[in-house]
Amino acid sequence: MGGIGFIIPIVVALFALATAIIKVLREYERGVIFTLGRVGRKAAGPGLVLLVPVIQQMRKVDMRTLVHDVPTQDVISQDNVSVKVNAVIYYRVVDAVRAVVQVENYMAATSQLAQTTLRSVLGKHDLDEMLQERDKLNKDIQEILDQQTEAWGIKVSNVEIKHVDVDPSMIRAIAKQAEAERERRAKVILAEGEQQAAAKLAEAAVILATSPGAMELRYLSALQEIANDKTNTIVFPFSMEQVAKAIRSDN
Repeated sequence: MGGIGFIIPIVVALFALATAIIKVLREYERGVIFTLGRVGRKAAGPGLVLLVPVIQQMRKVDMRTLVHDVPTQDVISQDNVSVKVNAVIYYRVVDAVRAVVQVENYMAATSQLAQTTLRSVLGKHDLDEMLQERDKLNKDIQEILDQQTEAWGIKVSNVEIKHVDVDPSMIRAIAKQAEAERERRAKVILAEGEQQAAAKLAEAAVILATSPGAMELRYLSALQEIANDKTNTIVFPFSMEQVAKAIRSDN
């Protein structure tokens, strides 16, 4: 019994030592190794990694694409409309050493940066642009985030604005504004149509005034249109000039 009691602590100590020395990293993991506080140029892994106890420590970094929901942000658009906007960002670590050394917590830092960038970019646009040009806004936000997180070894691959929620009172005001705009456009179109019709009538009047033959043809065409309706009583108007011609021909 005394011999077994002596062996068990040795086995436990050897197991703990082996655990401290031998590390296994999965395919999507990298290890940032610190040797007496100094970090190497490249991360270790994947696979088997051997560490010197006490002298070396390792921090694991997940290299897979991470999905992060940006909390709902209150945004004032350029046309002074208050909206609530939320989004989702997709990013991954491309340099494990920089992600550990350059920033305390790259996940929290990326999240905070995404929130401020979302408010900053959307605040420069009107509500109509937020609703109709999401692809462009997504790209603008992604490019800004990617540029600013590059120093942390982070690659932002995509940003998607999920919801743009407008206050109900603002929705009613926007609906009234849209209705007024539709009425304005309808009146403009009607006025333009009347202007074009008046111009065409003026052109026709000039042609008829300078061409007696055209006037006669228009006169006969009008008579034909009237004759098609058998319920009408047709009175043939004659000018004094036509009457004079008829009298002269009889004499």
